[in-house]
Amino acid sequence: MSVPPESVVPPPPSKSGDGAPSADERQWAMFAHLSALCGLIIPFGTIIGPLVIWLIKKDTMSFVNDQGKEALNFNITVAIAMIVSWILCFILIGFLLLAVVGIGWLVLVIIGTIKANEGTTYRYPFTLRLVK
Repeated sequence: MSVPPESVVPPPPSKSGDGAPSADERQWAMFAHLSALCGLIIPFGTIIGPLVIWLIKKDTMSFVNDQGKEALNFNITVAIAMIVSWILCFILIGFLLLAVVGIGWLVLVIIGTIKANEGTTYRYPFTLRLVK
């Protein structure tokens, strides 16, 4: 026996009254973390991507404001670490540091993306909180 299409009720919007972020907020927060991967293609994309999303959505979505700042701060910290590692390449230890920082960056961006999609506030380790 099939159910007639007019009797199917769509689910209500995912905005809950318990303070949990809506599906739209989770998606934009996920994009704030994921946009750092633009740096693999665009110079300074690791900073520009989260910055653009944070600036666009910070006033309308509190979860995106928090996670956008977190992604931006983390990527600024990683950029500083990469510059220091590049300078240290002249004494050869920088090559190892570049690899460690790069792999750590990729893993932590993926973790941050997954946590934001779940609606969980994520804090990157070893991050300078420059944007408040």
